[in-house]
Amino acid sequence: MADTNNNDVRFGALDRALALVAPRAAAKRYAARVALGNLRRTYDAAQKGRRLEGWRTAGTAADAEIAAAGGLLRDRMRDLVRNNPLAARAVSVLVNNLVGSGIRPRAASADLKLNETVDRLWARWAEHCDADGHTDFHGLTVLAVREMIEGGEVFAIRRRRRMADALPVPLQIELKEADHLDAARFGETPGGGRIAQGIEYDREGRRRAYWLFPDHPGDRSPIFGRRMEAVRVEASGVAHLYERQRVQSRGVPWGTPAIRALRDVDDWQNAELVRKKTEACLVGIVFGAEEDQQAIAPVIQDGEGNRVEQFEPGLIAYARGGKDIKFNQPATTSGVYEWHRVQLHIIAAGFRVPYELMTGDLSQVNFSSIRAGLNEFRRMIDAMQWQIVIPGFCAPIWRWFVDAAFTAGLIPTAEVPVEWAPPSFESVSPLQDAQTDLLETRAGFATLPQQIAKRGYDPKKVLAEYAEFLALADSLGLVLDSDPRRVSQAGLTQPRSADEMRSGSE
Repeated sequence: MADTNNNDVRFGALDRALALVAPRAAAKRYAARVALGNLRRTYDAAQKGRRLEGWRTAGTAADAEIAAAGGLLRDRMRDLVRNNPLAARAVSVLVNNLVGSGIRPRAASADLKLNETVDRLWARWAEHCDADGHTDFHGLTVLAVREMIEGGEVFAIRRRRRMADALPVPLQIELKEADHLDAARFGETPGGGRIAQGIEYDREGRRRAYWLFPDHPGDRSPIFGRRMEAVRVEASGVAHLYERQRVQSRGVPWGTPAIRALRDVDDWQNAELVRKKTEACLVGIVFGAEEDQQAIAPVIQDGEGNRVEQFEPGLIAYARGGKDIKFNQPATTSGVYEWHRVQLHIIAAGFRVPYELMTGDLSQVNFSSIRAGLNEFRRMIDAMQWQIVIPGFCAPIWRWFVDAAFTAGLIPTAEVPVEWAPPSFESVSPLQDAQTDLLETRAGFATLPQQIAKRGYDPKKVLAEYAEFLALADSLGLVLDSDPRRVSQAGLTQPRSADEMRSGSE
């Protein structure tokens, strides 16, 4: 067998033969071959050898991979979320941080009166926007994000309503799971378009429609009126929420990299539990028992007289041999905690959540390390909010709302800009963070409206409410320590201007 050096260049039979008669020439020849091999080298991970020969990869498109595995991935992830506490906790952590109490819009046009009208109309409509009548807009957002994380994707369907339905705006939103999409529908359409996995595209590659089942294909209720024929829904009335990790048309569950690890740890825990129960049941073995006493457990018989063995706590088994008894010695479990902890770290990484948030285990962190870990996690959450949830779910629904309100004659225009305010993150150190915000504002690095908006509030409403409160305090002759007009940051009374002194004396 030929020797192998540098992973690629082999020292073959001709090299060995030449080395016997002309070592220097053999060395030069081999050095030249190594240099040539280095010129041809690209990436070590792309080399082929014994260490990587078992690595099978495919150059398939993302849509082809999702078409083959998407359904099974959804089913497995849903099963884990139903039955595995780690998966359920990871999904809950992601939903709570992405949506929290709600991602709130506010109209941002140049017309302040129009903004007030639209905001009041939205507040009334958001309470009745669920087509199923279960929740409000924030509840729909939570459910949509949960479906995206657990099932990979979700569809929000625009449902136009009549004025006679007595809704604040004649519009409601219906959510449908990924299973409603007719993924088996492929074909060509007139005009050069195509249908792939139930999504219809025009000749330019733009989405034109979705083919959706009106009823869930997995519904097992004994109702004969279920409709199992996919219906074409215009893309303008569908908000398709999913994460794009490649150039793809559909999504996969967020915890896909951790599915196998979750299952393995679950199986290991069950096996370890059975082993411990078995060890706890068997106390000892008596050697030298009579023939009719020999058994691994207390003997019982079934209806046909057959012996059935069973384990139960405090069991003493009898065996043939000398008169003696051996007590069971349960195996030690050293290193199990460390191994299990490593597996949980792997699972947390697969879900993209900090280990401490997924498990609730804060025993290995300090104040600085948990803040550093949360900073990176919150940076990811912020990116997901502004790159996926808001443009993929919130923004389309706002456009539908404004269009429906304009069509119903409730507002004078169908174009109303919007600003979105995701919920603020709770501070790990409120005092330090508040001092930092104050210094940034006083130094001019941020404005007061920016600091207010960062906490999820509308700066205009907050300042208007504050002005109203200060006017009330002045009319009652109150001077509060929180009023910077009257009291300095050190708690001292501010000097009053001449106009204020004259107005006070009057």
